[in-house]
Amino acid sequence: MTGRQEDEKTRGQKEDGTDVSHKSYSSHISHSPLHPRLGIMGGTFDPLHTAHLITAEHARESFKLDRVLFVPSGQPPHKEGFPLSSAEDRYAMALLGTADNPSFEVSRIELDRPGPSYSIDTIRQIRGTYGLDASIYFIVGADEALSLPDWHDADSLPGLARFIAVPRPGFDLDKLKSTLPGRLMAAIDMLDMLPMDISATEIRERLVAGRSIRYLTPSTVAAYIIKHGLYLGGE
Repeated sequence: MTGRQEDEKTRGQKEDGTDVSHKSYSSHISHSPLHPRLGIMGGTFDPLHTAHLITAEHARESFKLDRVLFVPSGQPPHKEGFPLSSAEDRYAMALLGTADNPSFEVSRIELDRPGPSYSIDTIRQIRGTYGLDASIYFIVGADEALSLPDWHDADSLPGLARFIAVPRPGFDLDKLKSTLPGRLMAAIDMLDMLPMDISATEIRERLVAGRSIRYLTPSTVAAYIIKHGLYLGGE
């Protein structure tokens, strides 16, 4: 596999005219130079918001990452039965929100893979593409990092990637050290930044209430939400 492989389904414009031509890639991952340093940011991105972008850029700069790969989840096992916007809407919003940063990419790797979206499978697939010489960093909220022992095939995680723990409002980072097994804790690096209190839940609630979401999400994402009437049903 060489070069970037565009996803035919999303090249150019969607059927409704929304431009998603920028960085619209399939489940294949584009290659970096020899010994790449790659960040992975997973999530439902329902919707993608400003905290995602600031965190990813801060991690990129702090850990000297060549790029950060945004991976919208397909079927997140921890949110089974939880209502989500369609995969295509969430993918489109991620593309639109990351378009102005050349170090950001969006992948369909989990959207196109059947079954539950386990992070270990995603990391293995990306590791298989980049090889053993790549440095892979999985960006995760510190509160989520606390649950790493419960992740699918957790024992294999430290051998495949390092984890960047992002501060969360009200979360004591020392709790990680006192709770996580030593082998998992040894695979975690702390991101030195102030916690950001922005959530997709808040954005959805504000939309239902008819309140502004300006600056909580990129203007392109906000325009997409309004154009498609997302979240206005109260879900």
